[in-house]
Amino acid sequence: MMGYKGTTAFLFYFVSFWLCDFGVCEVKKGWPGPWEKYIRAPENKRRIEPRKIWKTEGDVQVRTDDGKELVIIKEGAWVTWEFDENISGRACLIVEDTPGGLTEVNLAYSESYLFAGPIPDATTDRQARDLPLPLRIPKQKGKVCVGKEFVRGAFKYFTVHLPSSDHQENSPQTWLQSVWQTSQKTLFGTKPHKKKKQIAISSVWVNCTSFPSQGNNGRAAYTGYFSSSSHLLNQIWYAGAYTLQLGTIDPREGGALIDYNRIVDHNDSPTGSWYSNFTISGGTSVTTDGAKRDRMVWPGDMFIAIPSIAVSTSDYLSIRNALEIIFTNQYPDGRLPYAGPPMGVTANREFSDTYHLHTLLGVHSYVLWSGDLPFLDKIWPQYLFALHHSLSLVDDLSLVHVTSTADWLRPGMTGHNLEASALLHTVLSRSATLATWLGHTTPPIWPSTQKTLETGLARLYCPELGLFSDNIGARSCYPSKDQGYAPILPQDGNSWLLISRANLTPSGLPFRSPKSRFRSPTPLPNGPPTRGGISKLLRGRWVKHGAPCPEFPNTISPFASGFELLGHVYSGEVDTAVELMLLEWGWLVNGDGFNNGSTLAEGYRIDGDVQYPAYPSRARNSLAHGWASGPTWVLTQWVLGVEITKPGGEEVEVKVWRVRTRGGSGKGLVWEIRAEGGTKGTVMGYKVKGEERGVFLLREGEDGERVERLGLGVVRVVGEDEESWYKNVVVEYQGEEWVFDETWKEPEMEEREQGAVDWDVMERYFKTPVPEGWDISWLKEGRDM
Repeated sequence: MMGYKGTTAFLFYFVSFWLCDFGVCEVKKGWPGPWEKYIRAPENKRRIEPRKIWKTEGDVQVRTDDGKELVIIKEGAWVTWEFDENISGRACLIVEDTPGGLTEVNLAYSESYLFAGPIPDATTDRQARDLPLPLRIPKQKGKVCVGKEFVRGAFKYFTVHLPSSDHQENSPQTWLQSVWQTSQKTLFGTKPHKKKKQIAISSVWVNCTSFPSQGNNGRAAYTGYFSSSSHLLNQIWYAGAYTLQLGTIDPREGGALIDYNRIVDHNDSPTGSWYSNFTISGGTSVTTDGAKRDRMVWPGDMFIAIPSIAVSTSDYLSIRNALEIIFTNQYPDGRLPYAGPPMGVTANREFSDTYHLHTLLGVHSYVLWSGDLPFLDKIWPQYLFALHHSLSLVDDLSLVHVTSTADWLRPGMTGHNLEASALLHTVLSRSATLATWLGHTTPPIWPSTQKTLETGLARLYCPELGLFSDNIGARSCYPSKDQGYAPILPQDGNSWLLISRANLTPSGLPFRSPKSRFRSPTPLPNGPPTRGGISKLLRGRWVKHGAPCPEFPNTISPFASGFELLGHVYSGEVDTAVELMLLEWGWLVNGDGFNNGSTLAEGYRIDGDVQYPAYPSRARNSLAHGWASGPTWVLTQWVLGVEITKPGGEEVEVKVWRVRTRGGSGKGLVWEIRAEGGTKGTVMGYKVKGEERGVFLLREGEDGERVERLGLGVVRVVGEDEESWYKNVVVEYQGEEWVFDETWKEPEMEEREQGAVDWDVMERYFKTPVPEGWDISWLKEGRDM
């Protein structure tokens, strides 16, 4: 059907709503169509086989024996298999023979081809690469799998390596062995003959353990669909959805950060080792930060991840378990942990002012989409306690005074902060909505604090630059006498300012910091701040591979850029948001070193390299990180135009940007609704006349009833075809016809300069310190490790 602002994109969305009992919402798969080819999830997650041998090194033979393909690997050699998609789970082999007395092989995993081979990529943060995983091989032939504690979170490349036994020459021996070898050398002048070890493997597969609450068929788990005339937008939507599936795990399979786990489980696992057996929440399924590492509950993901899960798989059970573990470990002063166990359960009491607020936003998103009001009622006292803590941080400068440095690994998170203040403004609006859903009144302090924050936020405006600075102080446009002029105009904070819908120009404000000796120029060079102006200036900073975040030098972050997407759409600039998706997420899908678009990465370097600048090791970047899934939500709610306005879909609003009748551009959608009582109907078409809105019923439900409470009318449809129905359907309504518009073209992307890496700043801001004696010259030279 018709797309946004005259696009020809056909946009399709299906979702079913039921009451959520005991935290579990029943869902139902939609109907098949051309969009299914974009789904990346496996059809049978219990047995995922590689598509090919990607690379071999050393003495390796591949032959067919009795109709069975055998891969024979000899000492010192290795084989790497490549899977169709980034996957996760327990690796298994069928071993046919082990000549030479082989008892063990080494396994290695990698999400990117850049790190594929006998040394794994990285999950831990104490060295550049993980240790290979030893796998004991029994004497008898047959199946052998890694232990349940060694589920690998995400990988596309899997390697079996037989290390050379030469290093065992000096290993401890019995006295008899030593005498025998010495006598052979003396008598015959040669080393004793020793048969080389080898292994013959007839099959390799992975038992995927991700998305445990969604069944064995990951494709059938989809309750939401998206399809458009843009191949790249389709790829991006489904890559986000599948990323969230891989990051949804059995709570007993958390872990990988063994140093943190040690605080609780007292493990003695060596540096560079890893495992996935730490229990991170209650229940049977939980959504986490990333698939490969950070397999924990991280509240920072929730604002983006929860709606993206809702529009794709509706896995509300996993969301609820994630929220519950954070509130279960709420600190005595009302603060919420920075992350779930092992963080937040020890005397360390890790805390982030911003992630604390993200948890509260997560509650709103979960209740809005799931309709789980009993959960909200249960935690409401804790919610208010947590909100009160943030309110107490608003001081006489009318801003949130941040004392925690923790955020999304970006530096500079202290002081009177823009991002935290705009976040609190947003939380207060959504808290008022939550209170209404529970039948409570809004405390007067909430709207009054929002007005106070607007006064403070205005003090961070930089008139010469047209954007808002990070905080009052060294990163401000109004430095103190002992500070140089080096303003930081953050991507996250300015985006959140747009999302918050705060009043950008409260009356009578000087637009200057009260701590500064400088005064604002008159008139203001860029005029007073406007949403459209901020959106335009953010767009003007884009480079070849996406939107840089000045608050974290050298970095392009799909997390912060997810906020920017939302900032643009909240400002009415939907075209700008779509253009950013094509630019930045297009690189995540097609860029070198990622994984061919099956999942979305945590971040990358400003020059497009796969390294995430928070870590010295390029191999540590997570290529399946839920916080990167923003387009999945944004495409559904702002481009397709389906917005849930009351819990559980009791009320739905459909929005468009431009509509015309037959022969011109327009907006259309298909949407199946299940309302209370089982009434079903399919909606197609939408039009706007001034402020008037109308939604049309294409087909009535099986019982012939119309879903009157959702405001549906009746239409007549002609020319429907099963294969290309979205092109052939004509919807007639009150003398007007609705048709598929084929005139839309993707925007022509501007030629932008590639971002340049500031290596001095890069090394200064590594959040994980470079270990002593670790040579990182390979980073600057662009060499692979």
